[in-house]
Amino acid sequence: MNEIAAKLQELKELIPTALELPEEDDITEIEEELLVPLDDDFKDFLLTASDVVYGSLEPVTVADPCAHTHLPEVAAVAWDRGLPRQLVPLCEYKEGYYAVAETGEVYLWNLGEGEDFDAESIGGVWDWVEFVWLKSGAE
Repeated sequence: MNEIAAKLQELKELIPTALELPEEDDITEIEEELLVPLDDDFKDFLLTASDVVYGSLEPVTVADPCAHTHLPEVAAVAWDRGLPRQLVPLCEYKEGYYAVAETGEVYLWNLGEGEDFDAESIGGVWDWVEFVWLKSGAE
């Protein structure tokens, strides 16, 4: 996972207003706001790589409440659109979301699938970074 985070930092696009990484307290506040515990790898991702802008995907962030990728706002919209409450959005994608279960598994959920969607796990958060997000920048 550290190699993947280092790779992301190397590939990170320079933007006029850089994103900031959160601190542990920021993550705790988000968990309390969402009323959902975040998986350890998801927390690690947020703490080490949520400042990266790369490719066409925009994962959630927690450091800036004004960002359009701020996790509580993205989660509120996703849950309102039908994402099962036991999933926390990682990244909006086309007509759905990549989302993380409490077990750390990442799933692609599409609008209209409802609570009983039947999807295969992509793997953990770092698997998603390596096999989905990094590939989005190569396209």
